[in-house]
Amino acid sequence: MTGDHLDAIFRLAGAKTDKDGWATLPDGNTLTLHVAHDGASMTISRIESLKQEGELIFARNPKRELFALVRSDVYAVALEGELSVGKVARRAGFG
Repeated sequence: MTGDHLDAIFRLAGAKTDKDGWATLPDGNTLTLHVAHDGASMTISRIESLKQEGELIFARNPKRELFALVRSDVYAVALEGELSVGKVARRAGFG
């Protein structure tokens, strides 16, 4: 994935970037990163903010756990929640 791809995903998700470079999703929204390298894959879920520094991506979840990945290893991003800023995420059958 390229930096332009991630920027487009952040815009779609309504992420706001702070002065330190962290792009944070609106309240109640998270994303899942799908990552693979040399045939091994993993999923990092419930990410609420990301920061890009060159080829590295730093991802943070609500527990403030920090993940560092190589951007080119990310092959998909799944957005969870409402794609419009300020709307609360509601899933069918759960509220």
